[in-house]
Amino acid sequence: MKNLITLLLIALILLSACRIGTKKNVDSAQAVKKQLEVAPCCDKGPVNQLTDAEKAQGWELLFDGVTSSGWRGYNKTDFPAAWRVEAGTLLCRGDSERGEAGKADGGDIVYSKRQFSDFDLRLEWKISQGGNSGIFYRGREVAGWPLYKTALEMQILDNEKNADSFRGKDGNRKAGSLYDILPARPQNAHPAGEWNSIEIVCYQGKVVHRQNGVQVLEYEFGTPQWKNLVSKSKFPGLNPDWENIASEGLIGLQDHGNDVWFRNIKIRAL
Repeated sequence: MKNLITLLLIALILLSACRIGTKKNVDSAQAVKKQLEVAPCCDKGPVNQLTDAEKAQGWELLFDGVTSSGWRGYNKTDFPAAWRVEAGTLLCRGDSERGEAGKADGGDIVYSKRQFSDFDLRLEWKISQGGNSGIFYRGREVAGWPLYKTALEMQILDNEKNADSFRGKDGNRKAGSLYDILPARPQNAHPAGEWNSIEIVCYQGKVVHRQNGVQVLEYEFGTPQWKNLVSKSKFPGLNPDWENIASEGLIGLQDHGNDVWFRNIKIRAL
């Protein structure tokens, strides 16, 4: 009888532990889901400013609309001359405005004050006709390498006129896409010359892209699906270790030789 009671007690303890473990897993999954389902972007608040509510929530402004403070060239110590602050925007001038001698004054820029792991990034962009650019995240600086060899890129593109719109696979080089890996669906980018709002949420290995208030893709690092997608992209040929994206990295903006404007750049660490 004593042995039976002892066995029953052990079974109850194990069942209780199992339930606790299951609850922890459910709670963790729900926490991830909650972070990925934050309110859509496209706030109609002040430009290049944080509201009191945003400040209380922990948002940080990465561009004040007046200076280039916090930004520098990738693998550089200065702010490239091809970039400038104009009318409350960060503007990258296209190659046609620089001339051959001025092309060396360009290059991607990165936010240098800190790196980010889990975050909610929001900004607005506008591209010139036929233009191409991008938003980098989780990037690393490696001497002699361009930023795209280490970073993830949310594509910026004039889908109507830039040839990259018809390259890649299933539209994975159109605006809002995870460049050359996952297409943005639905494809809802505004035409060249009009502002678009984006949001990139990274949390516990899962990532969401939103464009103009609509979720356009979602993926998770390290899964068989992720590895398969990367293997079919151009990145393994550029960096064999590309699929192992850094757990913490730089936020960057791309100079692709076309006029592109950015504003309302803000981030919240998660």
